[in-house]
Amino acid sequence: MPLRTVEDRLREQYFDLLPEIRRIVDEIDARVRYALLPISQNLSGHERLVVNSRIKSCESSIDKLRRQQHEGGTFDPSAIDDYTLLALKDLAAVRIMAFPRTRITEIEHVLRGQILKSWAPEPFREGPAVGFKFVGTCSPNSAVRAEYQIVPLLTGLFWEVEHAAIYKPAVVLRGTTTTPTMKRKANEVLLALQEFEAAFVHVLKEREGPP
Repeated sequence: MPLRTVEDRLREQYFDLLPEIRRIVDEIDARVRYALLPISQNLSGHERLVVNSRIKSCESSIDKLRRQQHEGGTFDPSAIDDYTLLALKDLAAVRIMAFPRTRITEIEHVLRGQILKSWAPEPFREGPAVGFKFVGTCSPNSAVRAEYQIVPLLTGLFWEVEHAAIYKPAVVLRGTTTTPTMKRKANEVLLALQEFEAAFVHVLKEREGPP
């Protein structure tokens, strides 16, 4: 009979946790949408506010935990009980995206005041200019951590394309984002999107005139 692997144990843990993860995703999604109603109901015609919630899949969770290990991104088969998916910070997540980015600070202020008082802020790997990220739990009794992201809509849409095409790609494309060229190009895209939004807001203010 084949030996039980670290991955086997983690898959079992994932499906034990799945009902709780689903409950958390439903909760954070509903709370965000309710808290942001005053903003979403008063958007101008050109503005957009999008809320996307997601549950991290089983294999993505295992892959991320594997990448976090110090032993070259591998699990130690002799330490099967040392690994837990509860080490991950984003088994459940909600991403709030707004266009233009001038709405980001307003959204963060509302959510921090109503929902995120006890949640820990964390920086994005791309830097603090991207947006806001918070990690925490919905209740003191929950061991499952969730993640809130508040980002510009154009940035969030780029990340969705990048994630689908590169982070979950065919085998031949795996690892492409770690190359210096792809890292540089991704940073150039994010900068270009920021510059586009800044120019858009500037032109809009000129057209609208003084308040």
